[in-house]
Amino acid sequence: MIEVQGLTRKYGGAVAVDGLSFSVRPGQVTAFLGPNGAGKSTALRMMLQLERGRGRTLFGGRRYRDLKHPAREVGAWLGALPECPRRRARTELRVLAAAHGITRARVDEVLDLVGLTPVAGVRVGALSVGALGRLGLAGALLGDPHTLVLDEPSAGQDPEGVRWLREFLRAYATQGRTVLIAGPGLAELADSADRVLAIARGRLVADESAADYRARAEGHEVYVRTPQVDRLTDLLRTEGLAVHAHGGAVLTVTGADRARVGEIAFRGGVLIHELAQREATVADAFCTVTAK
Repeated sequence: MIEVQGLTRKYGGAVAVDGLSFSVRPGQVTAFLGPNGAGKSTALRMMLQLERGRGRTLFGGRRYRDLKHPAREVGAWLGALPECPRRRARTELRVLAAAHGITRARVDEVLDLVGLTPVAGVRVGALSVGALGRLGLAGALLGDPHTLVLDEPSAGQDPEGVRWLREFLRAYATQGRTVLIAGPGLAELADSADRVLAIARGRLVADESAADYRARAEGHEVYVRTPQVDRLTDLLRTEGLAVHAHGGAVLTVTGADRARVGEIAFRGGVLIHELAQREATVADAFCTVTAK
């Protein structure tokens, strides 16, 4: 359990984080979203006491600096690149493990866990962006922590890597652990999250289930294929709906769900060949919420 209480950080007269309070529950994947410059990364650094400010964060009831074995309780990766690009991936993790009293055997375990065993002997500076992200995750996992805090963990990952990461974080949370992933939109991962926190201009603007958050999205689109494009367009616009033609027999409709569009077509005697609705995503809701 993570409890964030009244985090506030100012730079001169500018407020980067403004009275931020929320909790992150175990057994769930929580997405922490915010536009670039919203204060998200500053908040994460404050939570881990890497940056000063007012307020406090408790991990299992204790501040990070008061944890007896921090790496064994909270695993974090905030996107920082290794300082020694000539160091090999395995060596990079061994150095980190030694600093926290963790065995070399665990290094090999986490390399295998994140799929980096084949490149364990490659110099860090030669790794791809995606592999560097996995290396950062491996470092966070060294202590087999109860809590994971990750900033933009999917950056640089290809579709297969994103799928793997999504499944890994889901499995980690189902073990009763706490998972917090942060990013500007996290379109690749956030739709598999259980809960969403959203920050804008340093303030919390959403704290709810991912399903409720998606429901905030504006501009749901319904795709319609019909041989009676003009007739259906007139009917839908009469109902106050926005209609866009895409050539041929295809329309997109916003302002109504699939059922309502189908009912309007039925009442007007319009033949429908295909009717589909693009479900709102967390990314859609993110644009709606943070634009307000």
